[in-house]
Amino acid sequence: MKQITIYTDGACSGNPGPGGWAAILEYNGREKELSGGEAHTTNNRMELTAVIESLKALKEDCEVDLYSDSKYVIDALEKGWVYNWRRNNWVKSDKKPALNSDLWEALLGEMARHKVKLHWVKGHASNPKNNRCDELAVAESKKFG
Repeated sequence: MKQITIYTDGACSGNPGPGGWAAILEYNGREKELSGGEAHTTNNRMELTAVIESLKALKEDCEVDLYSDSKYVIDALEKGWVYNWRRNNWVKSDKKPALNSDLWEALLGEMARHKVKLHWVKGHASNPKNNRCDELAVAESKKFG
């Protein structure tokens, strides 16, 4: 399997409001930047979309080191919350509906294709790739503002 490193970030102005997402894919010394946005969305939806779109961009099954500053995404996956939400028909333990179930379903489908190791990074800090993703995501969100 190919070894890929991915950095992702999402941004939203207003939450909900105009949003953007971005990813940097690294393989064999090369980088590819991906980004996009929506006119009316939330920060969490953009964080999820960044991960989904980056994994969808991989043309074959890969070993992926995925870096995100989203505790929402990382914790839901690492702590297994999302699997419980899905098992309970997208209802959380507090009996409230789990938000973004459409995106979680898409993400779980993409995760099933790859061997993904998750890494949380502090946002807006010293990680240049995360900072670049933030710049791209914010720029995408401004296209709708």
